[in-house]
Amino acid sequence: MIRQYELIDKILRYNEDADIALINRAYVYSMKAHGNQKRASGEPYLVHPLEVANILVDLKLDEASIACGLLHDTLEDTLTSYEELKKIFGDDVADLTDGVTKLSRIELADKAVEQAENFCKLILAMSKDIRVLMVKLADRLHNMRTIEFKKPASQKRIARETMEIFAPLAGRIGLYGIRTELEDISFKALDPEEYARIEDRLAEWRARDDIIGKVIKELEKELANAGIQGDVNGREKAISSIHKKMAQKSLTFDQLTDIVAYRILVPNRRACYETLGLIHDIYKAIPGRFKDYISSPKPNGYQSLHTAVIGPFGNRMEIQIRTHEMHDIAEYGVAAHWHYKQAEGSHAPTSEATQYKWLQQLVDSLNETSDPEEFLENAKMDLYSENVFVFTPNGDLITLPRGATPLDFAYSIHSDVGNKCQSAKINGRIVPLRRPLENGDQVEIVTTKNQKPSPAWRNYVVTGRARSAINRFLSAQAREEQILLGREILEKALKRDELKISEKELIAGVSNLKQETLDDAFVALAQGRLFPRQVYEAAVPQEMKRREAEAVAERQQKASERAEEKRQEAKVKTKGKSDPVTINGLTPGMSIHIGKCCSPLPGEPIVGIVTTGRGVTIHSTECKNLEHLSDQPDRWLEVSWGEGANSDEHFVVRLRATLKHDPGALSSFTTAMFNAEANITDLQVENRGDTDIRHIRCDAEVKNTNHLTKMMSAIKQLNCVLDLERLKA
Repeated sequence: MIRQYELIDKILRYNEDADIALINRAYVYSMKAHGNQKRASGEPYLVHPLEVANILVDLKLDEASIACGLLHDTLEDTLTSYEELKKIFGDDVADLTDGVTKLSRIELADKAVEQAENFCKLILAMSKDIRVLMVKLADRLHNMRTIEFKKPASQKRIARETMEIFAPLAGRIGLYGIRTELEDISFKALDPEEYARIEDRLAEWRARDDIIGKVIKELEKELANAGIQGDVNGREKAISSIHKKMAQKSLTFDQLTDIVAYRILVPNRRACYETLGLIHDIYKAIPGRFKDYISSPKPNGYQSLHTAVIGPFGNRMEIQIRTHEMHDIAEYGVAAHWHYKQAEGSHAPTSEATQYKWLQQLVDSLNETSDPEEFLENAKMDLYSENVFVFTPNGDLITLPRGATPLDFAYSIHSDVGNKCQSAKINGRIVPLRRPLENGDQVEIVTTKNQKPSPAWRNYVVTGRARSAINRFLSAQAREEQILLGREILEKALKRDELKISEKELIAGVSNLKQETLDDAFVALAQGRLFPRQVYEAAVPQEMKRREAEAVAERQQKASERAEEKRQEAKVKTKGKSDPVTINGLTPGMSIHIGKCCSPLPGEPIVGIVTTGRGVTIHSTECKNLEHLSDQPDRWLEVSWGEGANSDEHFVVRLRATLKHDPGALSSFTTAMFNAEANITDLQVENRGDTDIRHIRCDAEVKNTNHLTKMMSAIKQLNCVLDLERLKA
């Protein structure tokens, strides 16, 4: 563990004018605030903020950042308040500490959503002050260094989050040393067996031959002979980088040719290119492996010349050539920019983030995306991608992820340019919108006001910004279409039912439908989540009740009129002594009566019972009244329905229905009977005490059993009908 006085000595080595009193106050405050708190390792908690501050000192950051490193957990884990920090340490330190603390204060049930929300908070915080990210990365780095004290499940979760989010972010701001260490520790936690295997192979490789020392001596000799002043060193690739290379290229460890990267540091830019010429002159260059990041820097400010050659001992090797200042930026990224600005006397923390266009694009994408999880996935794609450098027609440099297309280029300029992109020209030639861009391409976008994105465009882009913009446009377009469809559905229903509802009444009824706006209600209509009748009832509830009552009364009146007409027709038939239905098995002229106890229908099995003074009464063979006649077989006649059984004569049946006590239930019931051509002769509503259910007893005229079956089937299909049965004696 580093001591407080050791921390002060390290600060004074690179900043003699540092506010040491501020650092000391932060140390003492953190020590008192955390008191007797312990870490999972059993160490005093103060060890953690001290080590975080030490990492920030190694990055040569300013006093406010180092003080924040000492205080970064006080707001979250102690009784400290923001106002107290502001009073003791000033606005800068308090704001930085608050920015770091807010990243872990979201408590959601869904861990995926929590991670996405935290990432959104991190992006917004670092866009205001990039030092928030650097403190957060230092915090994560020390936590990863002690991850072995966590439970195995927690180790894997934290390592996966670090590998997916924090390591790429460290790379994006040029902190390659921190990124490499984060990736190595994460890889070891996620796949300890593979990590150990590669570590053993590296040890064997080192013991086999001191190739690194030999190559360095040879390069130093060639530089001296050419009169070029340069420092040469070699560094092995990290184990995680070796694993990634083996996985991506499907190589074994023995097939790797660039386990070591050699670096030559020279005084100035001109010497960089002179050294490159020397290397290519004395060693054979490997085609396709040269990259000039000096004339086209990476988005995080990284500059260097990269080349691969066949070395002095027949070995393939990668060589990086850069100035000492470029090397500092390569190692410390934005921290190096900050240090140089400090040396120049500039103190503008918020301006530092503006040089990172990728960060501004992430912020823009965040502002345009309502779903944090979608934003997180799109951001991960951008963070993991390598870069391709292209130019606008005016010569401006645009940096995009590897595999980006002209559509990605268009959306990187502005979402309107992307949405109206009709075609693209690369180096003066028209190309398909899905064609991948290559380094050095000059891209021109042709737009037209009538052009619109199509769903297929989502397959043509790789940047999260472009995908979010396309999804947002398509969602808005689909919503507009659904709004129009929902309005059309409602208007047709109004016209059919001869109803009129004003726009004002519709807007007033939206709250009753649990919709935020009228457009939301139209969308629900189009999607089938609402029905026109629900909109009627919500907009004009009193009018709907009045119309429903009138409709029920009208149907009952028509049923009564039809029943009366049937009775009159029956009287006429009786006077004319004409029987519309015949019964087989009876002597002609016999008086026939249909039993009211069971009301048999044509098509049902029947039996004739001789009744003194009345002739023959026709019963259903299932009639319960036949039980007391079982001892009088001489009165039973074997009969069946005759040819008139399919005539227009109607027979009365009694039904009992159980209905939900919903608005319009009775109306739906009577309408179904009317549509089935069954005439209601009597209807009674019975309330048996249950306020949510109504029982109805109904007498209706039907022709035969087929007619009855169809009618009952139609009624049972109604949502308001709970039960339906035919009543018999």
